[in-house]
Amino acid sequence: MLASRDLIFTTLEGALAGARGGLYCGAETALAEAAHLRVPIILVSALTRAQIEPLRGKLELGHPFISESGGGIFFPDGYFNIRIAGAERTGRYLAVRLGIPYVEVVEALEELARETGVGVTGFRHMSLKEIAENTGLRPRDAEAARDREFSELFFFTQADEAGIARFVAAARGKNLELCSGTPFWQISSGCNAARAVRLVAQIYREATRTKLRTVGIGAEASHLAWLRVMDKAILLPQPDGAPDPALSAGLAHFVLAGSPGAEGWNSAVLQVLGRT
Repeated sequence: MLASRDLIFTTLEGALAGARGGLYCGAETALAEAAHLRVPIILVSALTRAQIEPLRGKLELGHPFISESGGGIFFPDGYFNIRIAGAERTGRYLAVRLGIPYVEVVEALEELARETGVGVTGFRHMSLKEIAENTGLRPRDAEAARDREFSELFFFTQADEAGIARFVAAARGKNLELCSGTPFWQISSGCNAARAVRLVAQIYREATRTKLRTVGIGAEASHLAWLRVMDKAILLPQPDGAPDPALSAGLAHFVLAGSPGAEGWNSAVLQVLGRT
């Protein structure tokens, strides 16, 4: 399973896949070299399991992955020969669930809306056509985006700035996490990418009895929390060649890749593998 002392955690979005779910070209050499050297590449994504699975298949990655910003960790069945505490069989995987179930997230969202007097509409109440039109996804990909397990995407339908402020304050009081976006916000509870990557690294170390170095590759401010717990952080630059300032400002040490997207990712991974 593991021949290397490196364990690579990487964002999918902004590195290997675009916002609309398509894969970028340019990472093939590093992916093939990592497979040859048996270096695990662990995807850390805000996408759902249903969105990640086809991309993971096209990338020919058979390793564990983290979905919905740390909501769940999915280990392929039979990947480890040790017992994984808290894991439950889910289809072809053993899953460790950090986020509360989707149905509870939706109930919490609707309760917040009632309590604060704001209007919200989540993916649960949107048609595939509406999701596709608002995200740019194809209908098939919109269906995978709606197949959520730990978080809900929503937008405000009736709320001014004061109402949104009430909503945010009420969510914090209930230990719910909110992430603002355009056009969708995200709500969850328990989703923790930093905790997820720590747990995955711990399980690898226990299974291999090896002192592994964790390497993280990120591109956006939302990746900051889990990049902070890496032994080595690599940032993919924005198109202008500079890193996301909100991301770089939060890290004491990092390596800046030479170019954005899959090309920069490819070069960075080859360097980690000692192939440049």
